Amino acid sequence: MKLFKYILWVAGIALVLTSCSKELERINKNPNEAESAQPDYLLTNGIKMNVDTYWGTDAAMETSLLYVQYWAKIQYTDPDRYIPASTNIQTVWNNFYAQGVEDFTTLIQLGDTLHNPNYKAVGIIMRSWIFQVLTDLYGDVPYTQTANIEKYLTPKYDNQRDIYLGLLAELKTAAGLINTSGDAISGDVLYSGNMTKWKKFANSLRLRIALRIADQEFDAAKAVFDEIGADNSALIAANSEAAQLVYLASPNQNPVGKNRETRNDYRISKSVVDLLRSYNDPRLNIYAAFPKETNVILGVTNGLATDSANKLGLNKTSDVGAVFTASTAPGVIFNYAELLFIKAEAAQRGLLSGDAADLYNQAITASLKQYNVSDADVATYLAQASVAYDATNYRKSIGEQKWLALFGEGLEGFAEWRRLDYPVLAPAYRGVLGGKIPLRLTYPSAEQALNGANYKAAVAHQGADQLVTRLWFDVR
Repeated sequence: MKLFKYILWVAGIALVLTSCSKELERINKNPNEAESAQPDYLLTNGIKMNVDTYWGTDAAMETSLLYVQYWAKIQYTDPDRYIPASTNIQTVWNNFYAQGVEDFTTLIQLGDTLHNPNYKAVGIIMRSWIFQVLTDLYGDVPYTQTANIEKYLTPKYDNQRDIYLGLLAELKTAAGLINTSGDAISGDVLYSGNMTKWKKFANSLRLRIALRIADQEFDAAKAVFDEIGADNSALIAANSEAAQLVYLASPNQNPVGKNRETRNDYRISKSVVDLLRSYNDPRLNIYAAFPKETNVILGVTNGLATDSANKLGLNKTSDVGAVFTASTAPGVIFNYAELLFIKAEAAQRGLLSGDAADLYNQAITASLKQYNVSDADVATYLAQASVAYDATNYRKSIGEQKWLALFGEGLEGFAEWRRLDYPVLAPAYRGVLGGKIPLRLTYPSAEQALNGANYKAAVAHQGADQLVTRLWFDVR
């Protein structure tokens, strides 16, 4: 009898607690907030936040844009001397994982739940792009276990080789999932729901990654080019098909434009100005702005001490051009010129049939036309002996022109400069790396504290956690 009464008492308490819990849940519900993630809002936010990170302060302005010498600093010059702030390194990692990998993994799952393969495909494509950027920048990173973070709170670091090969497989799957006549998607601020263009982006990313691994995995790279490299209908085929986010006025402005509203720390690098001048390049007056006090474009040497940089004068040195600093400037993540440079190099190296010199000229033309250079000026530029394609040193020809075509895209420019080793850049004038230029970002300090065992395993495999440690894809 006592046991029976105890069971009734426990059951009663449980019923009361359950009722209270349900009442609290009802009270705490926000009638204006969806109970589950909405794919259109998730897609819009995911694209915006991750393109912001790609073009923003931490991943670009204070790190990659300086390392690859597109920009230089004229105030607070430590980052330009290869002394990155730990907050910059941590923020890049946090943003790409928390606002990128996590959000697009959710979108992939929603695509299955909603029986809309197009949402799933877009989620895979964007997540793959983010992983490509992460491994380009850090090397070995968490990859396979990040899709199930509830199970793997401390995910292992995958080898860079395995990540690239995994991404090639994922992107192929994504391209196959796309149904151009299937259910529409909403919230797409990159391609406005045009699934044909998403498929072109996916396949173009496959070629980018294939070329990235070609020095180490030639056969795997060639298999990708054999499958899709000759099919122009399946690839980005015009400047109008570039993957880019067209920004709006504040508060949805370009991160560079937002920076210039309150800051004046950056200038165009002397390295860019010098190369553009050496080629009589019509992009000089586009990439660089005239100083306020002179009519002569003046770039700044990378890595000056702060006092030396300050003496150059804010009004006597050139900022980056308005095409990049305007609030509505597009945030490009894959341009048409890059695709053509990929094909030119692939043709030169036997990965793809075709005329490397012709593809090289097409790539330069696409870059110039991206900035509305006239046909006459394009023809004059290409006619110069200094610009002519040199098959005996294709890395220099393609490396220098691709570096110029990727101007502003610090992360992709940094990756390709490391792979091709052109243009030849002098280390920061007052750099702290013993005459070397960074080859990666170090892992954020939080990884050592929160994911220590896997962090140590990555370092043991890849090499010292230093800015100058060479990554797997960077063989020279």
